[in-house]
Amino acid sequence: MSFSAKSVASLSCRAPRCWWWWRQPSCGAAGPAWSYFGGSRPRPILDMSYSRHFLDFQGSSIPSSMKKLVVTKLSQNFREAVTLRQDSPVPLPGDGDLLVRNRFVGINASDINYSAGRYDASVKPPFDIGFEGVGDVVALGLSASADYTVGQAVAYVKAGSFAEYTVVPAKQAVPLPSVKPEFLTLMVSGATAYISLKELGELSEGKKVLVTAAAGGTGQFAVQLAKAAKCHVIGTCSSDEKGGFLKSIGCDRTINYKTENVESVLRKDYPEGVDVVYESVGGKMFDLALNSLATKGRLIVIGFIAGYQNPTGLQPVKAELLPAKLLKKSASIRGFFLNHYLSEYKMALKHLLKMYERGDLVCEVDFGDMSPEGKFTGLESVFRAVDYMYMGKNIGKIVVELPHSVNSKL
Repeated sequence: MSFSAKSVASLSCRAPRCWWWWRQPSCGAAGPAWSYFGGSRPRPILDMSYSRHFLDFQGSSIPSSMKKLVVTKLSQNFREAVTLRQDSPVPLPGDGDLLVRNRFVGINASDINYSAGRYDASVKPPFDIGFEGVGDVVALGLSASADYTVGQAVAYVKAGSFAEYTVVPAKQAVPLPSVKPEFLTLMVSGATAYISLKELGELSEGKKVLVTAAAGGTGQFAVQLAKAAKCHVIGTCSSDEKGGFLKSIGCDRTINYKTENVESVLRKDYPEGVDVVYESVGGKMFDLALNSLATKGRLIVIGFIAGYQNPTGLQPVKAELLPAKLLKKSASIRGFFLNHYLSEYKMALKHLLKMYERGDLVCEVDFGDMSPEGKFTGLESVFRAVDYMYMGKNIGKIVVELPHSVNSKL
């Protein structure tokens, strides 16, 4: 593996070696997230501090170079903004880091906001992209080995997941019992739904909850969590197939906006309005949702995908009457951005993982099997996956599978 000069200098003080030992966690020590799945167990600890050459947990060499996606031009057009690099150096984990071989990466509507530089105007290309991944630990630093081991399955949320390998700080990783794409659906999409509804939704039995884009990556969780709170749930979608999926996860009323007039349905079936709206579409759908609020209703904005492909990232709304509409109904609008609620993240993820384990939560994954070119496999297919999302084709969370390298024995 090729290291930077600084990295080589830090490793050259001893002869290259790596060694293992077994250690039981000390009594009373707080266990890592692995304990969610059945408690502690003896762990092999891999000391990488003096090793110049990493071997993965089945003995195949970690390559010196890898594929990854890089933003090379700021643009909301993902294909124009992002370049697939074939020979990027595999990064070196620091003392507190894990090197994760990504098996599955998630597609988010906000990927094009990131490629357009909308989250941090100070960041200039080139920079890495992709928010979340699930994979195996193939190397790690000495401090990180206190809680993790080579071969362990982990998930993470960190910029740079659209790559074959990603360095993840151990404190940001979530240990998993296995590498499954369903776990990936919870990292951003599930956590967004859980925390926003818990903190802002004030859900209680009998409340009427409208979820827009209900069959999408985060909408599916908003529907299920509202049903778990014994609410009456209405979900908008764009096809009968999506409507069938929504009914299968408990949605009480589905509205196919391609064949039904959403405004008319809401006015007829819910004349007193809805108590909570979980809104991610923006534009005309935002206006409809706002007008459908009941007295003391709450509209939670978690996104506005209808505008992301525009140069401004926005879709016009009828804002001139907004103060009067809110005042008339004592209603409120609250924005939700996951990064502002990180103090709640671990608790939310723990709860969602337990719900999934008990069979109380469906984590629908869409690999694009029904797309014209077939399943999303390999980093090359991330471009197709983003297009697929913006065509409104997905049911559940869009996930891209990364095949193992031909040089790997896995």
